[in-house]
Amino acid sequence: MPELLRRAVGDRSRALGAWLLGFAAYIALIVAVFPSIHGSQQFDDLLKQYPDVLKSFLGIGDTLSITSGPGFLDTELFSLMLPLLALVLAIGVGAATIAGEEEQGLLELVVSAPVTRRAVIGWKAVGLAVEIVAVAVTIIVTLLIGDALADLGLDAGRLVGATLGICLLALLHGWLAMLVGAATRHRSFAIAVPAGLAAIAYLIAGLHSLADWLDPFRYVSTFYYAGQSTLSSGVDWGHLAVLAAACLIVLAAAIGVFERRDLGGA
Repeated sequence: MPELLRRAVGDRSRALGAWLLGFAAYIALIVAVFPSIHGSQQFDDLLKQYPDVLKSFLGIGDTLSITSGPGFLDTELFSLMLPLLALVLAIGVGAATIAGEEEQGLLELVVSAPVTRRAVIGWKAVGLAVEIVAVAVTIIVTLLIGDALADLGLDAGRLVGATLGICLLALLHGWLAMLVGAATRHRSFAIAVPAGLAAIAYLIAGLHSLADWLDPFRYVSTFYYAGQSTLSSGVDWGHLAVLAAACLIVLAAAIGVFERRDLGGA
């Protein structure tokens, strides 16, 4: 089992390192822009002129100030870019883990070893979780350094909550990619299904406050539970608990499907 985990993480160590470096560089670039607009009333006035649809997508409420550190990061990082990057990473890894290895003819070799299928997919899922944890640490550490250098005025608890929301969102869709891959055997499906559902969830979260008929659907939007404007308005730990429970349900389903599926007679 330790070997399964080592392979799940170790085989992707270079790619993961590149991803983490990219996360840190992008966050540092955004933080470096903040001092130039800090406290500028003109930017806040400009923000008020944005269309309601755009403000809703960016998670900008009437009380949010883009010239404050939390408001600036909510708008520039946590509303779209960090969730998008984390989703691309998680879905890509999840799709490659089961369906990708099966398409390459590697998965049969793994399950032919004296180890249960539950252990195989379970430790691969843990490997994906380790990568997401590494992303979370990178986000938090980079922003704490940025806070010390650029006086962002961040609350540590809200920063952890906002980052946790992104990581649970990514983990849910990454494990969903594993589930779809285990069920369909096709990497393309394992990418398309969770990516499509994430796009729909983002649209619902961004538009439900503007369209009454969409409002009831917010309860099935993963982005809704991940939170918007968390650095500015606070963390909804109940929503994060729902997202965590959904992750466990998807993982259990992936394990169940993989255990029962015929895999080349293995």
